[in-house]
Amino acid sequence: MKSILAQCKRIVVKVGSSLVTNQGEGLDIPAIRNWARQIAALHKDGHKVVLVSSGAIAEGMQRLGWKKRPSAVHELQAAAAVGQMGLIQVYESCFGEHGLHTAQILLTHADLADRERYLNARSTLSTLLHLGVIPVINENDTVVTDEIKFGDNDTLGALVANLIEADALIILTDQQGLYTADPRKDPHATLVSLAQAGDGQLEAMAGGAGSHIGRGGMLTKILAAKRAARSGAHTVIASGHEVDVLPRLMSGASIGTLLEAQCLPLKARKQWLADHLQISGRVTVDAGAAQALRNEGKSLLPVGITSVCGEFERGTVIAVLDEDGRDIARGLINYNAAETRRIAGHSSSEIENLLGYVDEPELIHRDNLIILQA
Repeated sequence: MKSILAQCKRIVVKVGSSLVTNQGEGLDIPAIRNWARQIAALHKDGHKVVLVSSGAIAEGMQRLGWKKRPSAVHELQAAAAVGQMGLIQVYESCFGEHGLHTAQILLTHADLADRERYLNARSTLSTLLHLGVIPVINENDTVVTDEIKFGDNDTLGALVANLIEADALIILTDQQGLYTADPRKDPHATLVSLAQAGDGQLEAMAGGAGSHIGRGGMLTKILAAKRAARSGAHTVIASGHEVDVLPRLMSGASIGTLLEAQCLPLKARKQWLADHLQISGRVTVDAGAAQALRNEGKSLLPVGITSVCGEFERGTVIAVLDEDGRDIARGLINYNAAETRRIAGHSSSEIENLLGYVDEPELIHRDNLIILQA
């Protein structure tokens, strides 16, 4: 694991309900304090960490005196609303012991399915990480419905890894990792230390439902790793009961199961952009902007735009043409068509005066841009 994880700087850590709630008996404050200490150590070493934490519903169940997880959506929503208060209070307190601030972010699938809300969430998380804040993310169970729920925080962790272009997703659970069979039933089952994310055989090995407290099982973790790998993130499934599991993993210790992604995050993202067939609009750039994009690896700024074609929303994929009408690039645009027309040909410093606000100084950031031809 050392050769891979040692190079990972942006990390999503997912902690399951059983680890933060002491198997459902309310919040396990010493355990949460331990996670905060470990993540603070990673932060001190220069890692950017986003925490995806289960536990709100379990904490709400404990506060409400419920012994069994309800199935009715409105009861789950009520438990989440009650439990979220305690969960985030404890995280803020524990991280505060290390001089770190936390930020609570509640997401639904609809937030990430909508391109504009996706970019809003992405920008917020990037800003928080830049400020040295630890984002604590959970599914917004208070408003979730069957149509928009992630279904488990393993999937949420993978989607967040995609969202922030993480290098690694670490899923901490009460199991040692992925086994060739259920070790509770098969004495010959062995731990899978290394495999490729997305390998179809892994799904056959995994199985079984989650605990009575959580929603996920090993299968959801395998599928989460497959999803995370689409944006180039490696996934580790490991026991949260291991002493100092996070610092040890990042220093190269072989713990749990490492599921490797087959390409780097930036390469995977740009390949997705290159393969995107549905183009919502086009912008034409002057010779200077074309040169900066092709040969200097620059972002596309509004000052280089000479014309805008089509109607598009913020966050959609558009084509970039040179003065000869050649399709030279495509990328995710930070402003809609009307806004792009208003700021075209102007410097980034003028955006706020022209629009009344500034979202990003770039029209398309270089990380969201792929050059199609030299």
